[in-house]
Amino acid sequence: MAKRRVAVDSDDEDPQSSQVSKRAKTEDNDRQVQQTPEKKPKTNGKIKDDGNSSDEGEVDVRDANEEGEEFEKRFEEENGDAIRRRLEARSQVVGGIAEHGIIECIEMTNFMCHPRLKFTFGPQINFIIGHNGSGKSAVLSAITIALGGKTISTGRGSGLKSFIREGQNKAEVTITLKNQGEEAYRPNDYGKSIVITRTFTRQGASSWSIKSKDGKKISDKRDELAAICDHMNIQVDNPLNVLTQDAARQFLSASHPSDKYKARFSPQFFLRGTQLSQLSEEYDQCLAQVNQARKILHQKKQALPELRATLKEATVRFEEASKAREQRHKADELKKELAWAHVAAKQHEMEAKFREVAKAQQRLPKIQDKVTHAEAQFQLASAEVERYEREFADLGNIDHLNQKAKELQDNIRINKNSLNQFKNDERDMNASLNALDKAIQEYNIKIVEETRRMETHTLARREELNRSLEEAKQAVAAAEHAHRTVCDEKRTKQTATEECKEKGMAAQNQAKQAQERIQECNTMINRCKEREDNVLAPYGRDMKRILEQIKQMRWYGDTPIGPLGLHVRLKDQRWASLLRSQLGTLMSAFACTDPRDRPQLKRLFDQTRNHHINIIISERDEFDYSSGEPPANVLTVLRALEISDPYVLRILINQSNIERTVLAPNRKAGDDILVGLRSGVAWTADFMRVTRYNEGGGSSIKLNRIAPGDPRHMLFTANDNATELRDWLEKLKVAETTYQSASAECKRLAEMYNAITQQIRTLDQREREAFANLRKFKTTHSQLQDEANEEMPAGVTHLQTAKEEAEGEKKLVLQQFEDLAFRKTAVNGAQNELLTELNQVKKQIRTFEETRGLITAKVEEAVTNRLDAQKNRNHYTKKLEDEQRIVNDLEAVANTLQQEFTDWTARAQEYCDPVENPREVAVVQRQLESVQTALKERERRQGATVEQMTIEVNKAKADLDSAEHDLRTCSALNNTIKKSLVLRLDRWHEFRRHIALRCKLVFQYHLSNRGYYGKVLFDHVNQTLQLKVQTDDQAATQGRDKDPRSLSGGEKSFSTICLLLSLWDSIGCPLRCLDEFDVFMDAVNRRISMRMMIDTANASDKKQYILITPQEMGSASLGPTVRVHRMSDPERGQGILAFGNASA
Repeated sequence: MAKRRVAVDSDDEDPQSSQVSKRAKTEDNDRQVQQTPEKKPKTNGKIKDDGNSSDEGEVDVRDANEEGEEFEKRFEEENGDAIRRRLEARSQVVGGIAEHGIIECIEMTNFMCHPRLKFTFGPQINFIIGHNGSGKSAVLSAITIALGGKTISTGRGSGLKSFIREGQNKAEVTITLKNQGEEAYRPNDYGKSIVITRTFTRQGASSWSIKSKDGKKISDKRDELAAICDHMNIQVDNPLNVLTQDAARQFLSASHPSDKYKARFSPQFFLRGTQLSQLSEEYDQCLAQVNQARKILHQKKQALPELRATLKEATVRFEEASKAREQRHKADELKKELAWAHVAAKQHEMEAKFREVAKAQQRLPKIQDKVTHAEAQFQLASAEVERYEREFADLGNIDHLNQKAKELQDNIRINKNSLNQFKNDERDMNASLNALDKAIQEYNIKIVEETRRMETHTLARREELNRSLEEAKQAVAAAEHAHRTVCDEKRTKQTATEECKEKGMAAQNQAKQAQERIQECNTMINRCKEREDNVLAPYGRDMKRILEQIKQMRWYGDTPIGPLGLHVRLKDQRWASLLRSQLGTLMSAFACTDPRDRPQLKRLFDQTRNHHINIIISERDEFDYSSGEPPANVLTVLRALEISDPYVLRILINQSNIERTVLAPNRKAGDDILVGLRSGVAWTADFMRVTRYNEGGGSSIKLNRIAPGDPRHMLFTANDNATELRDWLEKLKVAETTYQSASAECKRLAEMYNAITQQIRTLDQREREAFANLRKFKTTHSQLQDEANEEMPAGVTHLQTAKEEAEGEKKLVLQQFEDLAFRKTAVNGAQNELLTELNQVKKQIRTFEETRGLITAKVEEAVTNRLDAQKNRNHYTKKLEDEQRIVNDLEAVANTLQQEFTDWTARAQEYCDPVENPREVAVVQRQLESVQTALKERERRQGATVEQMTIEVNKAKADLDSAEHDLRTCSALNNTIKKSLVLRLDRWHEFRRHIALRCKLVFQYHLSNRGYYGKVLFDHVNQTLQLKVQTDDQAATQGRDKDPRSLSGGEKSFSTICLLLSLWDSIGCPLRCLDEFDVFMDAVNRRISMRMMIDTANASDKKQYILITPQEMGSASLGPTVRVHRMSDPERGQGILAFGNASA
């Protein structure tokens, strides 16, 4: 059957509402709560609100509508019979099944003692039974935790991690809520069921996952869960909805009446369970706000007399200030005259400026004539330069004369060599003739002696000498062989020594180079490390402090700029080594514009020991250098650099001609480029400086490389400092490896050299011995030969033949001498002719050089004249431009003055009519200031100007009106709020009376099932709830009500169950959870209580009951609406717990 929701609204509703609903539902099916006539509420004796009360006095309506016992009895008489009739009728009706807000199933994982538990609830009545320790109460704790309840309300722990099963890291609880019918929550998103999963860990993390029936995750926010519970009126923190084991025992054993009414333990039972305490607290807050607003309004009301006094005072001052208006009118007239005086002064200024413009324009034609004359002179000078250049070009070149002179010099040199050879031949021939003459004389002497000795010579003596001579000859041959063998061996060793020495020198040079490389790497590494802290390290010592001092010092010219390298970057690293050598010194240089700054800058460098830094004096002149550049396809030093400062760029052009110096990979390529350009200078990557001259010819010289370790090595680097440091460390490692290898090779070759040298010393000794033997044998042989020559006579015929041969040879030499003399004479003649021709060619070359020199001088003179003419032309052109700019500026100023005159005239006309013949501005200004001073003196006495007083009066009146309006509005609003609060409190008291009366009657109705009689006594003023119970045996003996404390355990438990059922009848949450309700009951009371609870649940419409008991259900009469879940006996570490379903 349909039910009607009765809501008590709060006018201070919190938008972040909790899961505890602010709506209270009563279960009245189609029965309506009868309304009593409204009574005018009382206000605790302080104020009685009749709808017209003022804000005087403090408002307190917290105890309104407390009329006493007479009113309560009258209220019970008027409404009690209707409530009893509805109770009787409801016992015959079966309640319907809820379409939303009840639990379909629950699943726990690692929750408390359960590793995994899952079962499905019935839609109406569910009993969970099992022995102690089987985990029954964990189900209620899981429901509270999963639906966002507080952990302390479970009575099982103060934190989430206390619910995690021992030995596990996290736990999870999943509840499925039914979500059907017209009042379903977001059915399009969630469908027919809402699945809520809460997961929490021992580390304190906690999260929700809210899904639809098909598993789609809709939200993970707690606010969404609160919205679901609020929509379905689920209140897990309400002590009457979920009554845990400890709370049930405490409720059953509560002895004091105030404990059952408001509960000294938390949560409260009657007030909290019926949600009356929440409305009461909110009304208290509203009351405090009303009283606070009343106090604020009272304070604002006290300010009204002060505002009225302020308005009156301002009005009086304003009336007094109005008397100064006449004097202000005079000031206005003077202002008008002053405006037209300014116009007249601007007119005079404009006319004077136009006269100045005309005077400046008269100077322009004269300057233009000078410009024209200077241009004509420049053209004449240019024509003269071109004429001389053509004459120079017409001269051609003297390459053929140079070639002919070279050929003549080569021929003269050949002839000179021939003459020298002739002299040598003559000297040899003379020596030969002298030798032949001497030989002929000796032959004549020997012939005479031979003839004499032939007479005494014997044969025996000659044979003996021949034999001795043969033996001596063999001994000499053997000694020569031994000496030659030793010499050959010695030469072999000496060759090996030389080779070893050469290799040793090469290895030593390699080691020395490696050592120098190591020193260079260490130096550069130190410089890189220094540059990490000081990027200016490549340019000199303490450069950062130098730059700071330069900024602080005073200079005659511009502040010196430098180092120049800070403004220069190399585009291509191919030219880095070359440009470090050629431009490295300039990179650390400084430049200043005034020569007087040089001594001061030099002293600064000397103080920091930077003697290597050059100082360049150069004015700032951003001249056009494009005319000196070669074609765009030729790479120059300037095009290889990126220079950020124009001043630095022109300094490098003036110092090193970087705009015209060509860069080439090698000498030949550089020379080819210069030949195409006809002249110029080139620097090549192989460190050559190639030059080509205008007059022809060229030269090339070797450029010096910078020494290892030179700071200039750190210029023009492409990498950052860290990369460069890493490269130098790699180079150091390679150099150290090379040094170690070369040192080892040097040592090995030195040992080999010493060994071979020792062998050579041994061979020297053997050579001396062999040579001594050879000399001895040769001496013997020579002596024997001499003796043989003396003893053995030579044939006269043989000597005569030798003499004739010598004379024939002498004749042949004489003939060769004559032929040589003839050839010498011919060569001398040719040499004289060549010398004469060479002198003529040289004379032609000198004549050409003199002619070209004269033309070159004329060209230079003409160029100088053209430069002078160009300077004159530029001077007068610049002067004309300056003069034209002055005229333009004057015209602009005159036009501005004219526009200002026009504007001022228009503004003056807008301000007032024209004033004829206005006085001078100063005169009018003095008189105006005098009048204004008098006005200010009056205003000073009055404290403000008339305008300020007007504003002050208007402001005071506006403040008073605003304050009165705000006070009226806020007072009316506060009264309205107070009336609404009084009305709501009246409704709250009426609602509390209905709930209390219904609770009394339902309590009596449930006691009657046991044959008892009792009543519930509510004292709302003292906030107590007291039970009076009369059992069946007391009715016959005592005849009076029995205090619950004197009841037996079973009677007390039965009475408390009746009270709980009566309170349940007054709340609207679809869930009813109770743990161990029969703990103190005997079998009879438990059977009756069980039947009573089942009947009450069956009669309840759209409610779900979850009841936990450790007792068996065999004696209970179960119906189709009851489902029993049996827990397994307590066994820790079990899997899915078994449970039994209800039987019909």
